[in-house]
Amino acid sequence: MSNKRKWTTTRKILTSIGLVLGAAIIGIGVYAGYLYKKTDDAIQRMAAPVTIQPTAAPEEKKETVSVEPMIFLLAGVDSRDGGGGVMNTDVLMLVSFNPDTKSTSFLSLPRDLLLKPKSLPSRKANYYYAYHYIKDKTEAIPNTKEFFSNLLGLPIEHMVVVNFDVLQKTVDLLGGLTIDVDMDMKYTDTADGTHIDLKKGLQKLDGKQVLDFVRYRKSNQGTAESSDFQRNDRQQQVIKQILDKLGNFQGVSQWGNVLDIIGENVKTDIPQADLQQWLFNFPKLKPEHINSLHVESLWKSPYVYVNKEDLKQALTTLSTEAGVSSESSLHLENVGTVD
Repeated sequence: MSNKRKWTTTRKILTSIGLVLGAAIIGIGVYAGYLYKKTDDAIQRMAAPVTIQPTAAPEEKKETVSVEPMIFLLAGVDSRDGGGGVMNTDVLMLVSFNPDTKSTSFLSLPRDLLLKPKSLPSRKANYYYAYHYIKDKTEAIPNTKEFFSNLLGLPIEHMVVVNFDVLQKTVDLLGGLTIDVDMDMKYTDTADGTHIDLKKGLQKLDGKQVLDFVRYRKSNQGTAESSDFQRNDRQQQVIKQILDKLGNFQGVSQWGNVLDIIGENVKTDIPQADLQQWLFNFPKLKPEHINSLHVESLWKSPYVYVNKEDLKQALTTLSTEAGVSSESSLHLENVGTVD
């Protein structure tokens, strides 16, 4: 073969390699641009109006993710048709996260827990977000966060409010969850469209069924009632599975759909720059150690009372994980407790 033909063949091979690499680079650029646009859209919808800041473009080749340990308040609200616009929180959790140890702890607060603030009337725990929302919905998130932080003597950094639609849609997107349903569950309410019909045992549940599983409290069709403790256990079981599945998510379309769901159904006071960083780096930040904190409770109509020592220990665990020593500042007298 002549030198000319060898060079022609080599040039064709190099050209082919160049085209493949070029296509790959373009593909990566499109992927990154698509996710950036999806993330930015989601952030614009999630951020509470009082905290909206101009969104900066992400830094190129940023290898480290700077996230400080923190405690945040997670609230789940039901905005389905037929609910009458009630903003009571059906789910209320205190969550600590330590990115250095990749660990997180959850403490579910019973929705009927008696709270005794000095500045407001004593009510159930699920009342106070609705109170602040009705008073001023634009300030509901920061005011509720401050309320619980002062009430408990706990440094709560942020609050996240999720519509229950986010749970149902996310579970469907993940292909369902395998859940060990702990009891038969039957309940129907034609006013808000609730229809729960689950059998005890290990099974694959879709989004609606998972939502029914975590929300089930009482029955009007002969099945046993569910305590707040059991509901809290279910909520944490579901959160663990969702975090695990999201951490293994691959593909631009999958993450694009997740971001759409989050943007439509989540509100928070977390700054936009932080949200952007966390969403882009979720696989790196996903906790590897998840700790469910349990507090014994007692139902004395119309309130739930929790064991004082259990509550103290749980709040101290949250503080320690977040790098805060606050045992001496906890305000347990503001909570309905029993020894």
